[in-house]
Amino acid sequence: MPDEKHLYDAHEAPPIPSYEEATSSRPLSRFGPQEVSDDAERQGLLGHDLPTAANSRRRNGYYHPSSVQSVPDSDEEDSGLRSPVDDREDMELRREMEEMEILDPESAEDGRSRRNRNRGRFSKRFYNFTNSFSSFHLPRIPWPSFGFGWLTSRLPACPTIPNEYRPGWAIVARLFGLILIISLVYLLVVSEVMSGGAGFGQPFNPEWVRQEAQRNIDSAKIMENLRYITSYDHVAGSEGSYYLGQWIEGKFKEAHMDTFSTDEYFVYLNYPKKDGRRVAIVDPPEKAWEAKLEEKDAYAPPRAQTAAFHGLSASGNVTGPLIYANYGSKLDFKRLWDSGIDVKGAIVLVRYYGTQSDRAMKVKAAQDAGAAGVLIYSDPEDDGFRKGDTWPKGRWRPEDGVQRGTVALTSWIAGDVLTPGRPSTKDEERMPKDKNPALVTIPSLPLSWMDARPLLQSLDGHGNELPDEWKGGVPDVKWYSGHPETSPKVYLQNFQDEVDKQPIQNVFGSFIGMEEKAKKIIVGNHRDSWCFGAADPGSGTAVMLEVARVLGELRAQGWRPLRTIEFASWDAEEYNLIGSTEHVEANIDDLRANAIAYINVDVGVIGDKLWAEGSPIFKHAWLRVLDRLEDPHQQNKTLRELWDATDSKIGGLGAGSDYVAFQDMAGCSSFDFGFAGPEHGDMYHSCYETFDWMSDVIDRGFTYHNLLAQAWALLILELAQEPIIPMHLDDYAESLEAEVNALVEWTEKKGGNYNIEMFQPLFDAAALFTQRAKEFHSWEDYWYSQVYGTGGFETQGLTLQRVTHNTRMAHFDTHLLDLPKNKDDKEPHGLPGREQYKHVIYAPDATGSGYDVSIFPFAREAIEKQDWDAAKKAIKKTADILNGATDKLLHESSH
Repeated sequence: MPDEKHLYDAHEAPPIPSYEEATSSRPLSRFGPQEVSDDAERQGLLGHDLPTAANSRRRNGYYHPSSVQSVPDSDEEDSGLRSPVDDREDMELRREMEEMEILDPESAEDGRSRRNRNRGRFSKRFYNFTNSFSSFHLPRIPWPSFGFGWLTSRLPACPTIPNEYRPGWAIVARLFGLILIISLVYLLVVSEVMSGGAGFGQPFNPEWVRQEAQRNIDSAKIMENLRYITSYDHVAGSEGSYYLGQWIEGKFKEAHMDTFSTDEYFVYLNYPKKDGRRVAIVDPPEKAWEAKLEEKDAYAPPRAQTAAFHGLSASGNVTGPLIYANYGSKLDFKRLWDSGIDVKGAIVLVRYYGTQSDRAMKVKAAQDAGAAGVLIYSDPEDDGFRKGDTWPKGRWRPEDGVQRGTVALTSWIAGDVLTPGRPSTKDEERMPKDKNPALVTIPSLPLSWMDARPLLQSLDGHGNELPDEWKGGVPDVKWYSGHPETSPKVYLQNFQDEVDKQPIQNVFGSFIGMEEKAKKIIVGNHRDSWCFGAADPGSGTAVMLEVARVLGELRAQGWRPLRTIEFASWDAEEYNLIGSTEHVEANIDDLRANAIAYINVDVGVIGDKLWAEGSPIFKHAWLRVLDRLEDPHQQNKTLRELWDATDSKIGGLGAGSDYVAFQDMAGCSSFDFGFAGPEHGDMYHSCYETFDWMSDVIDRGFTYHNLLAQAWALLILELAQEPIIPMHLDDYAESLEAEVNALVEWTEKKGGNYNIEMFQPLFDAAALFTQRAKEFHSWEDYWYSQVYGTGGFETQGLTLQRVTHNTRMAHFDTHLLDLPKNKDDKEPHGLPGREQYKHVIYAPDATGSGYDVSIFPFAREAIEKQDWDAAKKAIKKTADILNGATDKLLHESSH
């Protein structure tokens, strides 16, 4: 609602609020004495326990997270933050001044649409013009008598016109002025209607639009966006995330977008209780010790910071002998078992990364091995001082750095784990949490290596001495596994506030397409963060807002895309891709029918190495974008040249970000990209991921943020304004043929009693697709010759063919879903046990790391189990669906 938003001058840097100002239920004013909100004393409580008299309905229920610092003073005169009350008063005054014509509405524009602005501008100019003309009086000049005398002398039948009725020059002038006014009105109206252009007669040359988009990217604006984004923590479902969403919506409105909306869901989240977390050695007494658990203040003066915990972890407390299990993979636990170490009932200590990169899979492997609880620490060998300079001077994690994160099993259920396949509305039926395939059942907590060192030291002499590959980089440690009978006893406490219906909110803004309004390119980034989130996801958010601003400047000049561009800010991605998944589940039919592409950026910039993952259908458009861009640190080298020189490829999409529901459930071709740095050198999910760290260490001058914004804007324009969408199915076909061969090679390595002939249907389907893809794209040559050969004129018949061609191309990924053939089809669809995932080419890998991609997942999962009958059926099903998608390229209608 307007009176709840902070409104800032678009030309000034956004003011940085204190945490209390950003998240309090009673925002503070900067004028006069302040009354400090009692919310500062109620940290750790849920929003529905907060005072609600001054709250809007939408603010109710948002979580005020537990903090490890006291809330800093928020009554400083130079805080720079205006309260919503002040802004509302300013808006009322501004409105009155506009009505009195003291203030031109253009000078106080705060995100109102360009359409309204132009209407107001036109009506005001028309009124001033007509009023001025009517007040202008020409002198009355007598009509020359010789004119009428000459006429009447030759027309005797005409009556004589008395002098008083003969027209004067003023009347003629006024008639002429009236005609002039009508002509001007007509021209103005036509120019407004035609300002967006139409087809290929549009006044905005696509190449000019691309150049303008590149030229207008402003690094300083990206920097100021990120400065605000990182000014307070914004965990999913919290007031911080809600207020950041309101600020982003304001930015969408400043960008002259045509539509704005939000959607709200009620999802299962957890938050740490105050004094609810503890890790301690409790036996023997002489080794008694307790972990600190938290990081030091990341900012000076201090700001409230998110507590260190695991999202969707099990709540509880357990005690058991300490056992070290390397990276916590299934093979690591098997090695312990084979060496005589049983982890049943133990507190297992493992390190991040390594042979099992997914923290949730570490906890699941420990749970399956019988452990009572898990502690996951950040080892300096992987992401600390052994790699280089640590924070704040370097990119590597300091001794007390903690990696937060989710332990939900996303590869089994994405989104709200209590409502798989259905949007989490308030009244939607929930499944029970016990025996939920996406939830672990043993408690876990993250640790710094500073806290892990006393635990590792306490294992000295207990169990087996460890091989070099199991040894980390923690100093002053003798590496032993521990033993269930002799290891010290560790107490792990992880009491959580578990909320089944925590409100979260997604924020949207759109530029409406002028040719196909319903068809849309969706551009997304999540905004929730485990703490300040300078890289994850702040770098992506800051860049997305700049892309929106630049496209908005084009829109203000009258440009429109051919297809709608929708921007989305997702909530609760960090917990389990929740906001985006719930949105997809709520709009699944519309997305399957109308979503052309989903373009995602999450962690935008943590280095200078470009990477991309997505459907192979984007390869052609992606390389066109790279041809236009140069690396700022390598003179005269385009990104395309660097991409090719390093043999870079577009990778497959696993379960790492918000593209999952779009690609694997809605069948919307998806793409994800960014700039990476050294592996693990990103302060991942730490409160030390601050604005200063980003600006001083990672991307000085925000050079790569600027480059990322250019790439993102150009890719959007490729898909949104080109008459024929540059999504090439022959690139897809080439990729699939290679993947079929890779599947066979992988199966050979697995071994087992299988028949190579079972792969033949997949080879045949891939070969047919390759042939049909070439036929499909050959029509484009015909279209170009017909249209550009006639100076850009496109007949209605060709327009219909082109739109149909684009629709078939955009629907290809959709037709690769395993869906019921009709209403009477009762057969199970989707991956067995993971029915949310329906794409037969891509899915998250459920057997290895959940973040990785599984290509031909139906077949791979059966082959992994060496169930050859099931594998043969899965290969046949995949081939049939691929053949069906290929057939629809030539026969699907445009509707």
